[in-house]
Amino acid sequence: MGILIQALQFFASLSMLVLIHEFGHFITARMVGARVDKFYLFFNPWFSLFKRKIGGVEYGVGWIPLGGYVSLYDSRETLMDEESATSKRRDEAKEQLKRARRHGNSEKVARLEAEVESLDAEIQNLQERQRTLEPVKDELRAKKPWQRLIVMIAGVVMNVLFAIGIYSAMLYTWGEHYYHNDDMVSGYIFNQEAKALGFMDGDRIVTIDGEKIGNVMEITERLLLVDHDIDVELLRNDEPVSLSLAMNDLVAMRERGGYVDLIGEYVPFVISSVEYETTKAAGLMEGDRIVAINGEAVEEFLGAVPLLESAKATTATIAVERDGAIEELAVAVDENGKIGVRVSSVAPRRVEYGFWESISAGLKLTGKKISSYWDQLVMMFNPETKLYKEVGGFISIGSIFPDVWNWQNFWNITALLSVMLAVMNLLPIPVLDGGHVLFTLWEMITRRKPSEKFMTIAQNIGLYLLLALMIYANGSDILKLFS
Repeated sequence: MGILIQALQFFASLSMLVLIHEFGHFITARMVGARVDKFYLFFNPWFSLFKRKIGGVEYGVGWIPLGGYVSLYDSRETLMDEESATSKRRDEAKEQLKRARRHGNSEKVARLEAEVESLDAEIQNLQERQRTLEPVKDELRAKKPWQRLIVMIAGVVMNVLFAIGIYSAMLYTWGEHYYHNDDMVSGYIFNQEAKALGFMDGDRIVTIDGEKIGNVMEITERLLLVDHDIDVELLRNDEPVSLSLAMNDLVAMRERGGYVDLIGEYVPFVISSVEYETTKAAGLMEGDRIVAINGEAVEEFLGAVPLLESAKATTATIAVERDGAIEELAVAVDENGKIGVRVSSVAPRRVEYGFWESISAGLKLTGKKISSYWDQLVMMFNPETKLYKEVGGFISIGSIFPDVWNWQNFWNITALLSVMLAVMNLLPIPVLDGGHVLFTLWEMITRRKPSEKFMTIAQNIGLYLLLALMIYANGSDILKLFS
């Protein structure tokens, strides 16, 4: 059931993102007067799951859920179809020619050679006619460069606007809840990977690379996504300490999965309230600091949890510090490993937003997400960061959705994916929007269109690059499933 809910969320999110992106191309093409022939969610080679023609546009749903498309009218399509059919006939004639040569049938060889030569000439003629065919009024290629630029960039803009809308609505509905580094006055606890880097329980992180930390989540992100050595300023027992962390060590830690439980709040085991009557009767009081359980020293609350669990359903000897003196008490531990006391931990900061405030905050948050994702993409091209190993396909994307339905998580992930889709589409790779934008900007600057031959070669290269990336990403997912 959990996997089904994950899959449902993934396809719901993907469908929305594709529709929003393609709608941007669709509506701006109509605005500049370009004719739209098709608007499809998902791809539909050979057949469609659904299609209907309305106002001259065929709307449909394909059966390959890898994206979607808007097909604009191109007067060269008839010639392209003719070229494709002629190429197929030529390839068949070439195969027949090979067989005729193997059998030594000279008469058939001569006839087929003439046929292949004729078909080659016909293909060249069709290509020349495509190159020289003037665009008609309702073709996108007949429009001015700035109009074409608007259509090409509209999908990316729509994805960014969609992310802003989601983040704004989330902030307006749920507000913002986060833990601030300044509030962690007792410092942090660290896992073994972090301790191997030089951190110690109780350390307070002041700055990373000279920048103060706000949201606690930034700490893990700054230590995982690195392309250089990192300098960390700490307070250890109120004394300043500097750590210089080598990039190679941080990368190795990330590859080992050391980011799991990397840091947590250091909570002194100081009792804020006593809930169980048996515990009160044993003598534990508000303000006591537990320093040992059954003779084993306790530094902080989380470190005491496994000690209490190992003593469940027994009476434990608990040493407490009270008024500067140590006192030992016999305290009953229940079958769940609890003694019925509470401790005080840092409360998250809560920020509520009004309608107009939420829009401003949503815009700022979207900009921050775009910047962060762009930095990650740049790092991915640096082999030393080994971030290319983290590239994932549809399985990885689907797995980030929780296996229970939660609207806040769903919209948060959808907004992030919308940002990622926008940034990815802006990459200057032919076939992607960024590639089309690059060629159009070149035309606007030089006042010269790239040649059809160049465009065809560039498109093919871009297609191969995109296919290679998809194979690598989804192949990595499959390998991870078996490893």
